[in-house]
Amino acid sequence: MAEAPVILSGSEEQKKEFLKPMTEELQFAAYFATEPGAGSDVAGIKTTAVRVGDEYVLNGQKMWITNAGVTSWYYVLAYTDAAKGHKGMSAFIVPRDKAGITVGKKENNLGQRASDTRGITLEDVKIPHKYLLGAEGQGFKISMSAFDHTRPLVASAAVGLAKSAMEHAVRYASERETFGQSISKYQAVSFMLADMDKDIQAARLLCWLAAWMIDSGIRNTREAAIAKAFAADTAMKVATDAVQIFGGYGYSCEYPVEKLMRDAKIFQIYEGTSQIQRVIIARHLMGRHEKTT
Repeated sequence: MAEAPVILSGSEEQKKEFLKPMTEELQFAAYFATEPGAGSDVAGIKTTAVRVGDEYVLNGQKMWITNAGVTSWYYVLAYTDAAKGHKGMSAFIVPRDKAGITVGKKENNLGQRASDTRGITLEDVKIPHKYLLGAEGQGFKISMSAFDHTRPLVASAAVGLAKSAMEHAVRYASERETFGQSISKYQAVSFMLADMDKDIQAARLLCWLAAWMIDSGIRNTREAAIAKAFAADTAMKVATDAVQIFGGYGYSCEYPVEKLMRDAKIFQIYEGTSQIQRVIIARHLMGRHEKTT
């Protein structure tokens, strides 16, 4: 996910410089937007980039950064002119080995524990002007456009988690017996499984639509938001219902569904919360209504 701003927004010269090492060995990039006091409110970031001669000096803190401890490059969103609000944000590519970068401890999260999630401090980090993506003031636009590519990917991961939880639930429901028959024979359980199947299929098709649109060069901001919100909510509900079907065993760490339930929650939070997706969807809906009236 984090590589999208580099590949999509850099000049041809930047692409050649940043991607050349990747032909020699696998490298990762991390997306630095979220801060301790700025998550959904991206305009609330405090990180600054001050131009001094042919360099920029970056100062600030970033939080909840995926791949922060294993990456080679950072995509950093910072203010070059805070007085202009979001139009004063600029985007930079920052090599990890630059002086002044402090990588924090790996966070102990509720779920997705294999994710290398950390906080980062930037203190007088100097980078050359050529590491600016696009022009000054384009950072917010670059960052938001990246989500049109990454949200369908995150949504597809949510679909995969939900499908796994459903398969575990179906298998268990067919094997577990009460009162002389498998629990899958009871309408209360079979309807839960049916809802899982229909919602997963709907989420999958929404992901495909959003991905097809961006691949076809069609703006998909609305569709990406719909896919992300629906798939995330589906993953959480399916995983929770799977735990319910497992009963007491579902609450035990010896069975897989408790892990899937913990892993599912973050889909409603990262890459834009489910509430932010609804804000985006509503704005598009009302904007379309205003045009027709």
